[in-house]
Amino acid sequence: MKKGKIVVAGIGPGGKEDISPAVLDAVKTADVVVGYKYYFQFIESVLSPGTVCIDTGMKKEQLRAEQAFDLAEEGKTVVVISSGDSGIYGMAPLVYEMKDERDSDIEVEVLPGISAFQKAAALLGAPIGHDFCVISLSDLMTPWATIEKRIEAAAMADFITAVYNPKSNGRYWQLHRLKELFLKHRDPQTPVGYVRQAGREDQNITLTTLEAFDPEEIDMFTLVLLGNSQTYKSADGKMITPRGYYRNKGMQADKIGQDIMIRSFQTIESELANKNIPLDHKWALLHSIHTTADFDMEKVLYTDEKAVEQLHEAFISKKVSTIITDVTMVVSGIRKGALERLGIEAKCYLHDPRVAQMATEKGITRTQAGIRLAVEEHPDALYAFGNAPTALIELCDLIRKGKASPVGVIGAPVGFVNVCESKHMLKSFPSIPKIIVEGRKGGSNLAATLVNSILTLDDAEQLRPGRDL
Repeated sequence: MKKGKIVVAGIGPGGKEDISPAVLDAVKTADVVVGYKYYFQFIESVLSPGTVCIDTGMKKEQLRAEQAFDLAEEGKTVVVISSGDSGIYGMAPLVYEMKDERDSDIEVEVLPGISAFQKAAALLGAPIGHDFCVISLSDLMTPWATIEKRIEAAAMADFITAVYNPKSNGRYWQLHRLKELFLKHRDPQTPVGYVRQAGREDQNITLTTLEAFDPEEIDMFTLVLLGNSQTYKSADGKMITPRGYYRNKGMQADKIGQDIMIRSFQTIESELANKNIPLDHKWALLHSIHTTADFDMEKVLYTDEKAVEQLHEAFISKKVSTIITDVTMVVSGIRKGALERLGIEAKCYLHDPRVAQMATEKGITRTQAGIRLAVEEHPDALYAFGNAPTALIELCDLIRKGKASPVGVIGAPVGFVNVCESKHMLKSFPSIPKIIVEGRKGGSNLAATLVNSILTLDDAEQLRPGRDL
């Protein structure tokens, strides 16, 4: 008797043009074709006369495999068809498992096919140009807790993610949960594409963003693709994830720096103990943690309600155009691109020739003298302190005497003597927008990055820091 054989063949997503020649040949020469009845419409035109077709309903995969082995053991060549690729959520693993279980000597051959995510990706453009993963939301054989861990891991690791089995009559909420998890780790403007009935007559293609993505528009015939942090919508409306060739050949250093900064901010945001905080405070907090790698900033960074927002608006509206700092290191850390973009001058009086003379005559520190001179010339500036508590105390005294009316104050002096006291003094002025690093912590780097958070608040909504690097 002729030796039987099982060929497990992926017939692609639907159209005949997407079926490989090897699969077409296998179907033509088969004695029997076994598969889900819906898929026979895609191969009926190549079936040979006399080929027996055994069709089964949905969720009858094990029965199909058993029938295939029974027929192959009778000496028949059996082709088991799967949509897409038979090894990706298809029949191939089950057939091999059953071969082991039956201790069968039947030869099994697997022929690959174009998977639905590949077809959908080609229709959308080139969204899987870099590392990607594929996740099924079906919890029939995999516990939801396991699926959710995989979703979270994919979102955190910045994988482009294809989603199979996104919806069914009984599975309606899982895609909403996936979106929620991805929004914890991805920019809301991340491109999301989905294709219904890829490669078939009623094919429909949609490109949107993670924020605007509506899971209610998805059904069991739809494949969803979520981009990574580099994915973008091209000028002709395609979803593209660059491989990195142009970046490697000629990407400017500032763009590479921004990319690193964006990913750093996304990581920081994902690790915050409390994410439910006002956006302007969060923006200042992300800058602080990015600068210090110190998550204790969550506890010690204080901002008046809408202080960052109010100060940003003051600069945008040209109400104020000067930033005064206690030491030159703070000026050095303020982004020059942001200052130029907004027409702002940042200055420190510490090395002004008049300062040394005033300090000697008045018996005060040079930083105190610098603040006195600054207040005479710029009483309404934004004042930022990252080093000298005596300078902050001097400003508080001048405010109390009515000689200074700053648009806002950043209080981040660092140290052990009069540091906490200077910050308590600053907090006593309720009408002045304040950002304070409470306690002994602070520093020029912190004062500068808090200024930067004010100047770039318009990048906060999309979490796109670093444009002025």
